[in-house]
Amino acid sequence: MEFSQPDDNNNFSLTRFESMLKTNNVLFFDSNEFENIIHHYLESGKMALAKKAIKLGLEQHPTSVNLKLFLTEIYILENKFTEADEVLNEIHIIEPSNEEIYIQKASVFSKQDLHEKAIDTLKIALTLNQGDEGLTDLFALIGMEYLFLDQFENAREYFSKCLAIDLEDYSALYNIIYCYDFLDQNNEAIDFLNIYLDKNPYCEVAWHQLGRQYFTVKDYDKALAAFEFAIISDDSFVGAYLEKGKVLEKKKLYLEAIDNYKITLALDEPTSFALLRIGHCHEKLGQDDLAVQYFYKTVHEDPLLDKGWIAITKFYNKKRNYQKALFYINKAINIDSENVIYWKLYAQINHRLNFLEEAERGYKKTLDLGNYELQTWLSRTDILIALGEHEASILNLIQAAEFYPETAEIEFRLAGLHFILHESRKGQYHLKNALLLNHEFEFILEELFPNVLLKPSVQQMLLDLKK
Repeated sequence: MEFSQPDDNNNFSLTRFESMLKTNNVLFFDSNEFENIIHHYLESGKMALAKKAIKLGLEQHPTSVNLKLFLTEIYILENKFTEADEVLNEIHIIEPSNEEIYIQKASVFSKQDLHEKAIDTLKIALTLNQGDEGLTDLFALIGMEYLFLDQFENAREYFSKCLAIDLEDYSALYNIIYCYDFLDQNNEAIDFLNIYLDKNPYCEVAWHQLGRQYFTVKDYDKALAAFEFAIISDDSFVGAYLEKGKVLEKKKLYLEAIDNYKITLALDEPTSFALLRIGHCHEKLGQDDLAVQYFYKTVHEDPLLDKGWIAITKFYNKKRNYQKALFYINKAINIDSENVIYWKLYAQINHRLNFLEEAERGYKKTLDLGNYELQTWLSRTDILIALGEHEASILNLIQAAEFYPETAEIEFRLAGLHFILHESRKGQYHLKNALLLNHEFEFILEELFPNVLLKPSVQQMLLDLKK
């Protein structure tokens, strides 16, 4: 559907329409006026006014196909697919060759996850297309439907058709690169972008994407050159400076990386990413005061960025300033209590401070949030043993064994615990398993259960099994 550009006549129509709504006086508008009014409200997100305009428009122009298409658009947005189909079928009787009918039918199919049907319907719209107008939109819609089906080769084919019509269709360009990325075809993406840049050599978007591909394949010199060309093409391209900074970090050119990150701070609002990277660069240069300053700036800019809090916590952890590390990880947990990395760090720091109850709580929360690493299970077990919670230790290890069956570290601990609880048969069973799996972890008994190791029956068993 075509719409007039906003002008004095359109503004006059809008003013008359809104005046009519306030006064309840019914005024006449021609169908084009209604179309422009509805389009304006839809573009502005004023759905209620758009629906009123459609209702009044159809009362005055009941046979208007474009107004009925607007009605189906509203139905589709509201997931009223049956109503949308009924109106589209009515329009089809009047104008069977109207491609917009098929575009909207495809939208109905797509929203119901019937993407194959949506593609078939859009291909009918392609056959009805007159004079190539709106052709790129149709190709893009088909490409998107193929993306929904994870058919990346087909999707790329249709986005390439968009680019063949309009070399500066950057949405299509991004989607093509997305397809290459998903298929892990970085070298093919590099070839494609180099061919594209032969046709459009000053396209900063393509240079930026080419740099990203070279970065992925670890060709940092070529990545650096590509980002520099992106900056030559547009010296205010923030993304290119950020990516160039990342490459310079990889090349250990930290001062130059800092310079590029600082350019982004001057060009645009400060980003937490740039501030964090500057902090890490200063840290690599041994400039601790500057590093921590930028980590503070990072969390001030974006308190929800976990990497900022993690950077501050790890900074103080590395300096063995565990009290400060604990202070900042507690602040992070207060902001986001469901972040598993925060709880893992909380547990580790409390463990180092010998705050065993808090450390155990941290490891338990880490497990509850889905971090099932073996070390997390083992660390919690060792703390429970230290706290004398032997039954809870056994239960924890049984849960761990579901994820890590036949693991010597688990079996040695279970053996020691059962011997402590005077459950000799179970202790012997797990000790035998442990030694068969990997006898090199025997030191676990010495470290965690020295009294068990002194038992004659255990000593004899160790000797027998070693024979």
